[in-house]
Amino acid sequence: MNAHEIDTRQLVDHQAVVSALDEIWMVHPPANDSSPLYIKTGLFIQSLNFSNSSDVNLSGYLWQHYEDGVHDAFKPAENEAGFIFPEQVMTGSDIPPSLAYRYKTENGEVLGWYFEATLRQNFDYDKYPFDHKTVWIRLWPKAFSSNLVLVPDFDSYNATGINDTFGIDDSIVLGAWNRENTYFDYKNYSYTTNFGIPDYTGQHNWPELHFNIVIKRKFSNAFTIYLLPLLLVATLLFAALLTVSEDDTKANRLGFNASGFMGACSALFFVVMLAHIQLREKFAAAGVVYIEYFYILMYGLLVAATANTYLFSVRAPILARVVCYQDNLIAKVAYWPILLLSLTAITAKFS
Repeated sequence: MNAHEIDTRQLVDHQAVVSALDEIWMVHPPANDSSPLYIKTGLFIQSLNFSNSSDVNLSGYLWQHYEDGVHDAFKPAENEAGFIFPEQVMTGSDIPPSLAYRYKTENGEVLGWYFEATLRQNFDYDKYPFDHKTVWIRLWPKAFSSNLVLVPDFDSYNATGINDTFGIDDSIVLGAWNRENTYFDYKNYSYTTNFGIPDYTGQHNWPELHFNIVIKRKFSNAFTIYLLPLLLVATLLFAALLTVSEDDTKANRLGFNASGFMGACSALFFVVMLAHIQLREKFAAAGVVYIEYFYILMYGLLVAATANTYLFSVRAPILARVVCYQDNLIAKVAYWPILLLSLTAITAKFS
């Protein structure tokens, strides 16, 4: 559950890009059999922060190579950026990309922009807190209606192998996350519109460049915040269950009575419920996550313990032989095995 599998579609060098694009053009050739123009593009991420369960804020630098005589018609103006983040949402705090530098090369020019962007993405939290996230930066050229394809600028990085982490600051602060991997890849997109452009070339299975950042959650934070309180509640519930006795001497010594036990269970229920609400607010848009089943199990234990104590106190005729056996011994002995086997079954479901 806690292992990250390497994506085999990673682009690791220029040859991998050529192979990936040739495979795409073989199945879905460009419109009018026209050869696409390629623009080398690179990124360097300096900050990454989750605003909520679906929005991630990024900042850094993005640069593109424009060749003289090839990209002249597509070179952006001084106050324009040569790229678009199609998944960007306007938060009011992001600043528009600004030209940070331009550098003349032998056959053209490199333009570099500083950017801040909040991208909205659909993340999977099912295995929280043993989850990984792949934050992707989906890129379009500014002139996306033209026959342009962005390709990774591998020459700008020291190493871009399948296990190398590049394009991200080594000292980046990720809070509850650890870096796992970074890589480029292509994803094919089809659109049900031509954006009002009759000769739009990217409507069907067009390759769009993605820069992916794989991060892994630190388990210790979630354990302290969400699992440790549950462990304490489970221990307190078991301690309360140990006080159940039909021996008047033991009951008086331990202070056992059915109403007091139910009151204790009610207090523990509110502790679990408040912690569950806090967890649910964090993943409001997600389904039931792995750790949430622990809370559901604890609700079940509280109800079962309360029912057991009530039946024990009223000496229910049907269940008296089981419930009252040797001072409620069966419930006391079965408590931890049932709890731990249930947790094992829940974990096996997500593994």
